[in-house]
Amino acid sequence: MRIKMKITMLPGDGVGPEVCREAVRVLKTLNHYYDCDFQFDEKPIGGAAIREHDNPLPDATLQACLKSDAVFLGAVGAPEFDHLSSQLRPEAGLLRLRTALGGFANLRPAISYPAIADCSPLRESRVKGADVLTVRELLGGMYFSEPRGFGPDKESAFNTMRYSIPEIERVARVAFDLARTRRKKVTSVDKANVLETSQLWRNTVNAVAQKYPDVKLDHMYVDACAMHLITTPTRFDVLLTENLFGDILSDESAAITGSLGTLGSATIGGKVNLYEPVHGSAPDIAGKGIANPLGAIASAAMLLRHSADMPQEADDLEEAINDVLEAGHRTADLIEPIKTALAAKRHLASTSEMGKQVERAFAARLDGRFAYHAV
Repeated sequence: MRIKMKITMLPGDGVGPEVCREAVRVLKTLNHYYDCDFQFDEKPIGGAAIREHDNPLPDATLQACLKSDAVFLGAVGAPEFDHLSSQLRPEAGLLRLRTALGGFANLRPAISYPAIADCSPLRESRVKGADVLTVRELLGGMYFSEPRGFGPDKESAFNTMRYSIPEIERVARVAFDLARTRRKKVTSVDKANVLETSQLWRNTVNAVAQKYPDVKLDHMYVDACAMHLITTPTRFDVLLTENLFGDILSDESAAITGSLGTLGSATIGGKVNLYEPVHGSAPDIAGKGIANPLGAIASAAMLLRHSADMPQEADDLEEAINDVLEAGHRTADLIEPIKTALAAKRHLASTSEMGKQVERAFAARLDGRFAYHAV
């Protein structure tokens, strides 16, 4: 099985480089089982690029991304750049990259792993069995629409939320297609009682749903969804929503898992797919070796599924994450929320130790499957 991929790595800021190393570690495990040629080309973005090039997205970085088979991002952002204008901050580089790559559908899964249900601030009876996939429209809405800016003397400010039927249709089709591979339910989230964009959103999603008679569709206002995501997360399968609402709800879904550090994401639908953990740069813990790499590793599994066309190996890697958690290995964010008596029974692992544990568990699963096929 010959697999060749050029992956542009963008470690970025804060804990980004630390978690990216662990994602690369587990991906390289596949070299022992396949004729793999995963080429990793590292480029600067965000604050790291500002320091080197006075630009959060240098042209060399952008061109490398556009020529790659997949892009893997660590994180962007640091307090030292907060004084810069919005166009020059690290986050501006990420927004420009998303626009250039053209990925319009952001996939953010949130799974309640039984082994870390005690880490969730929610009762275990509420999160048990929860498996929610947020499909967030990523290139429209409030973050990108014009006009935007400040009024005279900066005493007022304004943003525009704008959507078109084609923008809504394409992300809706992604949500319905993915629902067909899961539990066949889509919950479309909007604010159609107030916003005209949401009324267009709801009407368009209803039209797309007609082509998916096997998938159940319901609609929910965003404020109600925010409540039900906490009180009854098991009611959801695929959440479909616009950019701003999706940003907020997908972060809120971290309560299901117990930590933002476990959440991965994939941005698909454009020229090149982009993969990144959800947790951000976390500058307060950068360089301490305590960041949770599971979100980055989960993103690597999504890369295997959506860009490398290796769905079985993606499943193996996701199951390896569960194996490590079941064995009691935890980074600091997965120990601090629970009682001392329970924490004492867990093995506190550094960022690199956690990555090595997943690497071993992944290899063990691959060993087992290859040995089975060889019988």
